[in-house]
Amino acid sequence: METDAAIVRRAIDGDERAMRLLWNQHAPHVEAVVRRLAGDPDLAQDIAQEVWIQIFRALPSWRGDAKFSTWIHRVAINRTLNALRPVKRTAAVESEIEEHSVIVEQDAERRMLAQNIEAAAAQLSPGARTVFYLHDVEGFTHEEIAEQLGITPGGSKSQLFKARAKLRRLLAPLVDTMSPPAGLDRSYAAP
Repeated sequence: METDAAIVRRAIDGDERAMRLLWNQHAPHVEAVVRRLAGDPDLAQDIAQEVWIQIFRALPSWRGDAKFSTWIHRVAINRTLNALRPVKRTAAVESEIEEHSVIVEQDAERRMLAQNIEAAAAQLSPGARTVFYLHDVEGFTHEEIAEQLGITPGGSKSQLFKARAKLRRLLAPLVDTMSPPAGLDRSYAAP
C-alpha cells in the first residue's frame, strides 16, 4: 500500500490519479469539518470546493513532519474560518418530529439526537459555533483557538460558555422528553 507521502509526491508532479486518490480518501472528513463550522449545507459545499483547491495548491508546502490527514484537517479549518469571516448569516433550522412516536430503535434514536444537536449548534452565532466545535469536538485548547481566530483565550472561553449555555437551553426540551434508561428513576436524576 502506497504511503500518503508517495501519493502526495505523485500529485505534486501532476498525477491526476494521485489527486483523485487523495480526494477519495480525505473528502468525507474535510466535508464534515466544513459542514460543522459553516452550519449551512449550501455554504459548506461551496467552501469545501475552495478548501480542496487550496489543498491542491498547497501540496508542495506539506513537509511531512505531521500526518497528511492532520495537515489537511488544519487547511480545512483555516480555509473555512477565512471564508466565514465576511459571512454574517443565520441559518433557519427546521426539524420535523412525528407526533405518532413508536418505540424507536437505538440507532434511529441516536440519529435523531445527533440531528437535534446539529440543529441546535446551527442556531449558535458563528463565533460561538466555531469555538464550540473547535474546543469540544476537535479538542483544540483555548490558546490554539485564540491564535487561529485572532481573539484572546478569554474571548474563546467566553464564546464557549455562551455556546454551551444556549445549547443547554435549546436541548432541554429534548432531554426532558427522553425516557430514562431502564432502572433509572427520574427522581434521582440531576435537575
